[in-house]
Amino acid sequence: MSKKSVHVSETLATQMLRQHGVAFGEHVYDYVDHGGTGESSKQLGVPEHEVVKTLVMQDEKAQPLIVLMHGDCTVSLKELARQIPCKKVEPCKPDVAQRHSGYLVGGTSPFGTRKAMPVFVEASVLALPRILINGGRRGYLVSIEPRVLTELLAARPVECALKSGAE
Repeated sequence: MSKKSVHVSETLATQMLRQHGVAFGEHVYDYVDHGGTGESSKQLGVPEHEVVKTLVMQDEKAQPLIVLMHGDCTVSLKELARQIPCKKVEPCKPDVAQRHSGYLVGGTSPFGTRKAMPVFVEASVLALPRILINGGRRGYLVSIEPRVLTELLAARPVECALKSGAE
């Protein structure tokens, strides 16, 4: 994994991480529309399981929330709703997600969002030694220790992962 000494990007996410003294690595890749974590993990040579996607969702009252999930898994919406608890959870439409987060879809970071939202993280993500997560723009991931998610974002662990294709 090559570390660049030059800061690749200054985003609201990296500003927040720096303000809180969080050490992070910067990883740039060529963004591909709809390539997702499969594309970034392939280009960066890391397991897709360690690339964490930031999903902006909403409950039945249209209240936004963030779910952090392994790149190679999908979210069981029923199980998530049961654990939060609420009646129903669904993904936000891209324009709504962008309005809540302040980030372009494909570049959404859980750090430095426009609107404060509750954050839920798949529990097994917290067991990894390190994760790559979006740094606030397309084609840019930051590597951090997973504990940053609970310490900085007060992310609540949930267990709602489905291996992709098992929905």
